[in-house]
Amino acid sequence: MPIRDTISPAPREVRIAGALTALPGLTLLVFGVLLVVNSGDEPVMGGTILAAEIIYYVVLALGVLACAVALLLGKTWARSPALVVNLVVIGVGWYAAGPSDRSAIGVPIMLIGLAVIVLLFREPSRAWVLGQQEGESEEEAARRGGAAGRAAERERRDK
Repeated sequence: MPIRDTISPAPREVRIAGALTALPGLTLLVFGVLLVVNSGDEPVMGGTILAAEIIYYVVLALGVLACAVALLLGKTWARSPALVVNLVVIGVGWYAAGPSDRSAIGVPIMLIGLAVIVLLFREPSRAWVLGQQEGESEEEAARRGGAAGRAAERERRDK
């Protein structure tokens, strides 16, 4: 299957949001690798707890990266999980800037999370996720069933 068949048309905003969503996923993956590297030969906290922590960060990183890649490929299902991920990113940035007194780190983290949320709520992104057609309002697209309705219409037409 050619790659162009797996990539759905998505607006530029969605693809940028996907690239920005990959940043926390890559950070989590690096953190998991650093835990492995820094554990050395001695098990920290009893070994099994450290292994569980490493697995937790790696699995979380893979989930975030899956959302990022899906946004880059134009998959509409990834929008909601990416929004949740970036709400958490804003919370992490707030904690770093406020209680941890690390505003040089926290403010950019919050801005990245906020940028993704804004990008995913811009009009082209909403039209894309609804499967809105030219000249159609958001309400009409929602009544039609959005992107799922558009896919069902295409299947009926192709039969």
